[in-house]
Amino acid sequence: MWSWVLHRITGATIFFFLFVHVLDTALVRVSPEAYNAVVGTYKTPLVGLMEVGLVAAVLFHALNGIRVILIDFWSEGPRHQKKMLIAVAAVWLVVMVPALVVLGMHMAERFL
Repeated sequence: MWSWVLHRITGATIFFFLFVHVLDTALVRVSPEAYNAVVGTYKTPLVGLMEVGLVAAVLFHALNGIRVILIDFWSEGPRHQKKMLIAVAAVWLVVMVPALVVLGMHMAERFL
């Protein structure tokens, strides 16, 4: 159940990001100065942490989406759903830990 809740939360988060991204990119057509001002506000440590959260959300949502597809379309899927959830968590950790190191170094370089 918690993976279902997290899948919905990450999906909504990704949708919100895409919505904001389309709006701020469309601002270029209205006023390039306004676009530059908005994009300038994104260069803060808080937004940097939100970018890390976005990477984590996209990665989990993608991996768990594959798991959901396997549960729905593989006849053995429901029987192995717990093992697949453990695999999703393991792959997420294996990918996120190096990503956090790289993003942390980049953020330290950018903000310090």
